[in-house]
Amino acid sequence: MAIMKSEQIMSESSVSFEDAIQTAVSRFSKTVRGLASCHVNNMSTTIKNGKIDKYRVNMQMTFEVEKPSSKGKK
Repeated sequence: MAIMKSEQIMSESSVSFEDAIQTAVSRFSKTVRGLASCHVNNMSTTIKNGKIDKYRVNMQMTFEVEKPSSKGKK
């Protein structure tokens, strides 16, 4: 039986919402093993000089909690 944990994060991109999501997934998976899913909670933009400056996404990243090592146990 797997135990899952989730963390809420925010990512941004100057290109697109899709790029912001992919950036978050790529970066998060470099430091957390067992990444299983991503749920986009909210999308927003920042505006500068009448144009979209940044695309932002708030996401819930879910990953599997690793089983404890059995080293040293008798």
